[in-house]
Amino acid sequence: MMFIWCLLGLLTLVPVTTSTTNPGVEVKLTQKGLEYGRQIGIASIQQKLGSIKLPDVSGSESVDPIGKVEYSLTGMQIVNLGLPSSALGLVPGSGVSLTIDNAYINLHGNWRVKYLRILKDSGSFDLAVSGLTISTTLAITSDETGRPSVSMTSCTSTLGSVNVKFHGGASWLYNLFSSYIDKALQSALQKQICPLVSDSIADINPHLKTLNVVAEVDKYAEIEYSMVGSPVISNSSIDFGLKGEFYNIGQHKEPPFSPTPFSLPFQSNNMLYIGVSAFTINSASFVYHSTGVLSLNITDDMIPSGSPIRLNTKSFSAFIPQIEKMYPGLMMKLLVKTVKEPLITSKPNNMTVQATSVVMAYAIQPNGTLCPLFDINLEGSISAHMFVTELKLAGNLTLNKIDMRLAKSYVGQFKVTSLENIFTMVLKLAVMPRVNARLEEGYPLPAIGKMRLAETQLQVLKDYLLIGTDVQFTE
Repeated sequence: MMFIWCLLGLLTLVPVTTSTTNPGVEVKLTQKGLEYGRQIGIASIQQKLGSIKLPDVSGSESVDPIGKVEYSLTGMQIVNLGLPSSALGLVPGSGVSLTIDNAYINLHGNWRVKYLRILKDSGSFDLAVSGLTISTTLAITSDETGRPSVSMTSCTSTLGSVNVKFHGGASWLYNLFSSYIDKALQSALQKQICPLVSDSIADINPHLKTLNVVAEVDKYAEIEYSMVGSPVISNSSIDFGLKGEFYNIGQHKEPPFSPTPFSLPFQSNNMLYIGVSAFTINSASFVYHSTGVLSLNITDDMIPSGSPIRLNTKSFSAFIPQIEKMYPGLMMKLLVKTVKEPLITSKPNNMTVQATSVVMAYAIQPNGTLCPLFDINLEGSISAHMFVTELKLAGNLTLNKIDMRLAKSYVGQFKVTSLENIFTMVLKLAVMPRVNARLEEGYPLPAIGKMRLAETQLQVLKDYLLIGTDVQFTE
C-alpha cells in the first residue's frame, strides 16, 4: 500500500524552480484531505514496520561474579505492532511533517549463553517495546519528466520502555545479563525503523509517475498539467497551480491570450478543491478552432424527418424565391465553421459562449458539384452547463440567440432576418447535438493512479469553475 496515498502526489506537484507564469488550474488540498492521507499512510507504515527482520545478535559481556558470558539472540520475529497515535502536519512555507507517538512492538525470539567456558543455557524470550516515537520530514522535488518525487529528509525514532521476559533456563543467570541484551535489542531495532519508514515514503514515487502531466483528450488535443510554481503551504491547506493549458497534439502553440491570476476561496468541507479558469477552457477553444475541428457540413439527412423545413432549394425559396428559379429541385448543404475561437466567459452561476461563425450555403448538382448560394456571418450566444463525470470535466450547451448578417450572395439580395428561424432550427437540431455529444465525453482532470472522486460539487464563479470533491483510491 502506498504511503499517504496519492493525494500527497497532488501535494507534491512541486518543480525545483519557480515561475512567474500564472496557472490555468488552481488546486487546494485541505486538512480533511491530509487526514485521509494520514490514515492510509499510517496503514502503509505499519505494514512496512511489520516486516522488520532483525538479524541474529551475538556478543560477550563480563558479568560479575561469573566473568565472561557469551550470548546469542536468534529467530527474532515481530508478533504484534501498533501505531495508535499519529499526526500529519503542514509546515508553512516548507513542507510536511509526520509524527507517530505511543507506538509499540512485541517480538519473540530465542536466547543462548555460554559461561565459565563450558556451561551453556538456552530458552526463549519476549520483548515488549512501548512509547515508540517516530518523527519525519518530507522533501519534495521534481524528476526529469516534470513529475513529483518524494523523499525523507530526516527521521528520528526513540524507544520508550523496553521489557524483556525470558523463558527457560536459569532465571538467576539471565537476570545477570538481561540489561546487556536490552541494549543489544534496542540497537538492532533502532537501526531498522527509519530505513523502513524511508522505504515506505519512497513507495509513493511509482504512483506519482502515473500523474497525467500531459493528458490526451482526443486525436486533436492534449492538456498539460505541469506545475508553474512552488505551492503555498499554510497552517490549514496547500495551494498550488498547474499550467492547465490545451495544446494541439505534437505542437505546443501558445494562444494569443494569457491566464490571469485567481485564487480559490477558503473552504474545508471537501478534501480537494480544483479551480479551472476561463483561460483553460478558452485554450481548448483556441486549439479546436486552429485545427479546423469547429466546422461542420450539414446535409438534409441530419435534419429530423418530422421537420417541415428541409435542406433543399424548394424550402428555402419561401425565404429566397430566386433560389428555386436558379437551382430548381436541388438539395442543399450548409458549411458552418468558426471565424475565430469561441470566447467563454463566466460569472457567478452563469457561463456563456460567444461564437462567431460563417455559414456557407451550397446547392448540390446531380453530379455532386457544389454551387455557392450565399455566405452569412453569424454571432451566437450560448449558455454552458458544466459538470463533473468520473475524472472528467464535461459540459452541455444551449443556444440562446443568433444574430445574422449577409456577407456575400450569389443569388441576389434578400432579407437575412427571414432566415433567422430556419437557421436557429438547423443549429439546434443538427449542430448543437453533435457539439454536446463531444462535450459530454468530457476532458481529463489531473489525476494519479486509481483515483476516483466522491461527493463532487461544481460552482460557476467569476472567471473560473470551482470543483469541490473528496477523493478515494483503490488498489
